[in-house]
Amino acid sequence: MPSGACVAGHADVSVAPGGPVRHRLCVRPGTVVSLTLRPRADDKRWTGVLSSAPALVVASGWRLDGDGTAHATLRCAGTRGGTARVTAVARTPDVAGAARPVFTLDVDVVPYAREG
Repeated sequence: MPSGACVAGHADVSVAPGGPVRHRLCVRPGTVVSLTLRPRADDKRWTGVLSSAPALVVASGWRLDGDGTAHATLRCAGTRGGTARVTAVARTPDVAGAARPVFTLDVDVVPYAREG
């Protein structure tokens, strides 16, 4: 992804039922991403988000509203670059078994070019 298309500062990502199950986002270091997960159409409920590289992108906040909408805050590293896969997981309430990933956000953290 071209570095000129990267978001700096703050980004909002919203996931709705029937939407794509994978999304790619290019951000600059230090960007905060607000992830909104709309209520699911099936009987599963959002249970959390996991980062494949917490040193690069960390989930620093999680809230589940009464209507089933979930909100996560993702904070990107301040100086380093790389890629992290953030997965949102859901499971059926009161049913045994692990939550399953149902949405993936691939976050590319691209540092600013250095002169010198």
